Amino acid sequence: MALMTHDTVTAKRSFGVRRVSDSRLASGLVFAMVSAASFGMSGSLARGLMDAGWTAGAATLVRVAIAALVLAVPGALAMRGRWHLLRRGWGVIVAYGVFAVAGAQLCYFLAVGYLDVSVALLIEYTAPVAVVLWMWVRHGNRPTRLTVAGALIAAAGLVLLLDVLGGGANVDLVGVAWALAAMVGASVYFVIGGDESNGIPGMTLAAGGLIVALVVLSAAALTGVLPIAWSTETVQFVPFAAPWWAVALVLGIVTAATAYVTGIAATRRLGARLGSFVALTEVMMATLFAWILLGQVPLAIQVGGALLVVAGVVVVKLGERPAETVAESIAEPPALTDPQAPIPL
Repeated sequence: MALMTHDTVTAKRSFGVRRVSDSRLASGLVFAMVSAASFGMSGSLARGLMDAGWTAGAATLVRVAIAALVLAVPGALAMRGRWHLLRRGWGVIVAYGVFAVAGAQLCYFLAVGYLDVSVALLIEYTAPVAVVLWMWVRHGNRPTRLTVAGALIAAAGLVLLLDVLGGGANVDLVGVAWALAAMVGASVYFVIGGDESNGIPGMTLAAGGLIVALVVLSAAALTGVLPIAWSTETVQFVPFAAPWWAVALVLGIVTAATAYVTGIAATRRLGARLGSFVALTEVMMATLFAWILLGQVPLAIQVGGALLVVAGVVVVKLGERPAETVAESIAEPPALTDPQAPIPL
């Protein structure tokens, strides 16, 4: 039986916690970038379908339907032996589907009916600021000065990246209201996605949320709120042409199923606050795919904006309080009567 002092064990625990934290950070960033790239591709693919005769509503409905179909079985398998968690947390899945998936998309499409796309996107992507405020008010996680500075830098980068100041952007109060509603949906996406306390597997949350969103969007389509029209014409992109069904499959499997699953995995590793800022790179990815697929060459000011967004994310990360301290306090056993007493292993 080995004997070790309390300080030695604490040091080992601290080292072990730091390694786990670093591992979660690295994997979280990888998942976040995969999610951002997947989400970022959706706009260009949907634009290709719309140029071929589809409405935005039809592209969204097909995207969500395919993703829900793809994730239904994996989502159910992930719950084997833990169905009691689903009975207890069904409200979380419904909220995720209504607000984070269907609500964010539907409200955004309604917003662009009144606003320029860049303005609607800029308002929706204020979600990280809303997440910071929510974490402060609800959980007492007051943002550091670096977090606030990073938010301001990232916001300035978004203004440049979306070129909001470049063309006399149209502003309408009704459109602003819909864009703010989309922002609320995006905020719910990060807050619920980053919460592991309910025990619901990320795969199940994504699958259930997409199924709920499919029901909501179908109801919106049937009532005429979401205009639906589609075409079987070949979809033309700058480097190639593709059949409509191939574009629809990629739209559903990659930009929805993969994007939501990896997005949840990223947020659960990074936390809602940091995860929401890293997700701003989705706008950069969208700009890149628009360049490759649609021939929309980014302006120099947009490249500068992209660099500011990255800088803002880095500053926010620097402003995060060390996760090791929290994890270590959880891992510590009850205090010993004599802190210097040897601990049997």
